[in-house]
Amino acid sequence: MKGGKSKTETRSSKLSVAKKPAKAAGRGKAAAKDPNKPKRPASAFFVFMEDFRQTYKKDHPNNKSVAAVGKAGGEKWKSLSDAEKAPFVAKADKRKVEYEKTMKAYNKKLEEGPKEDEEESDKSVSEVNDEDDADDGSDEEDDD
Repeated sequence: MKGGKSKTETRSSKLSVAKKPAKAAGRGKAAAKDPNKPKRPASAFFVFMEDFRQTYKKDHPNNKSVAAVGKAGGEKWKSLSDAEKAPFVAKADKRKVEYEKTMKAYNKKLEEGPKEDEEESDKSVSEVNDEDDADDGSDEEDDD
């Protein structure tokens, strides 16, 4: 065809799909989680579920389904009145107060920064191992 587009050119332009970048622009690599950070306290429902799981296991010893326990616990929680939920709410509030205290101490410790004993050297472990390998070169045998 003179001066016109071939069929393959028109098809490829119609069927081309804009490819997305491999990683989303807004999301970077997440920071590593600190194992020393205190865990968040359980809500009143989860405090209730701790007790409910034990009683449910006693009543239904052959049940192996986690979903069945969760569903039964959810239904029981919904049927409880506010007065019946009160002890679990109180326990949850107590745990929350303890959590806030530990978080304040944790944040204070973070602000102070690492102590001199805890600081790591500038060299990575692989660099240190490479230096050791260079020194130990005399131990290797030649296979001539």
